[in-house]
Amino acid sequence: MQTITQATAGQIKQINRFGSDAIEKVLGELGLDNPGAQRVIEHGDEFAEAVRTATLASLKDLSVSDKFKDEEVDSKYGYLSGYTKPKGITEQTNILRQIFPGVGFADEKLAEGAVPANAEGWFAIPKWQTIASTYSEAVQKVLDAIKKARNGKFYNYRDGQINDERLRQTAKTVSVFQKLGDEQKDHDILMVSAQFGLRHRGRSVRRAREVFVTNEFGLGAFAIGIMILTHPERLQHYDDLWIDCAGDEFDDPGSDVRFGHAPYFSFLDGLVGFVTGWCGDASDGYGSASGLVPQE
Repeated sequence: MQTITQATAGQIKQINRFGSDAIEKVLGELGLDNPGAQRVIEHGDEFAEAVRTATLASLKDLSVSDKFKDEEVDSKYGYLSGYTKPKGITEQTNILRQIFPGVGFADEKLAEGAVPANAEGWFAIPKWQTIASTYSEAVQKVLDAIKKARNGKFYNYRDGQINDERLRQTAKTVSVFQKLGDEQKDHDILMVSAQFGLRHRGRSVRRAREVFVTNEFGLGAFAIGIMILTHPERLQHYDDLWIDCAGDEFDDPGSDVRFGHAPYFSFLDGLVGFVTGWCGDASDGYGSASGLVPQE
């Protein structure tokens, strides 16, 4: 029987800090005037109860590890076309500079460090800001580059819908890439330890997000597109594991759920495809790619 230990004092302290920081941020954004603040103080018990209710609901939701556990299926799909591990960082960055002239360099010394558990190796991924002024525009440029690299054998099933109103990164992915960018601030190309989808094969996107370990985060269409450009052997056959972009959210115009879809890369009829699907669908032919940061 698995023993479940209680949260440590340090974990409780960190959660408390998240809550207090959130309230402080809201107060700063709201800009309460003096009379308004006084009215809140006079209804302090009601305010505390509202915070307690919202906090309880959020903690129950976020702390459940078996959420979406029925959205997993057995899968035997894998890396059929020849990909086994990432190329050397120098080779990757040389490829990127040919595709995106002037993109710069990476801190290649980081590749000398240990690869985090569950990662396949180090990938060179430019900061999307070096490619375009918005994330969605950067994704579109990567998709255009894939089409060119594949001699036109590419189809965008969301052509005309790749914009900031429809496509966004998850909050966690934004946060992690911001941290990586700060740590590697003098380089255009980031060193990211990652896996190409095998680890989460057979899981829905939202189930994969749920079971990410603490140092793991979803990769989006930009990062995965870059990885496909530097590793074209990864997606060459219908029976290759298709790649879910768990680091992105897509607002399907035909769905009642805002941003309930996620992009994925497929291979069908000789074409690499850029598609989106409901994040609760589990299929044996798909797997979410993810990054893993070294643990301190």
